[in-house]
Amino acid sequence: MARLPTGVTIVSATGAEGPAGATANAVTSLSLEPPLMLACLDRGSRTLTRVREAGRFGISVLGADQAELARGFATKAPQSEKFRDVSHVEREGVPLINGAVAWIACRLLGLHDGGDHEIAVGEILDLGGDGGDPLVFFGGEYRPLDAIR
Repeated sequence: MARLPTGVTIVSATGAEGPAGATANAVTSLSLEPPLMLACLDRGSRTLTRVREAGRFGISVLGADQAELARGFATKAPQSEKFRDVSHVEREGVPLINGAVAWIACRLLGLHDGGDHEIAVGEILDLGGDGGDPLVFFGGEYRPLDAIR
């Protein structure tokens, strides 16, 4: 699957201990009517715990210049460290990364078994973004879209 280019996102939620987020590339539009998204999160993910608590999650589609954010949110660092110097805003009760190409705020409809991951299905409550070129994961590396050849 390393040869399948995917967009890079940060899936986020807020719980009693503050915001949490994880880098994810298994994220996609699920339905247009009603407007639904899905995001796959590792069963051991602290972000998944916050998604359950909050009943909401956000998806921030990272831009080509945000590879360091992707790396930072892919670590097991404490959630407070991940968000410490990251500019973000809360919309519809979820933290969303400023400067993201696109962002989507969702109400959690359900969690479904996906092997070592759980698949979060959410109804889109709000969306927007700053536009620009996306960050892509391909061949085990973060790259700008125009670097995939």
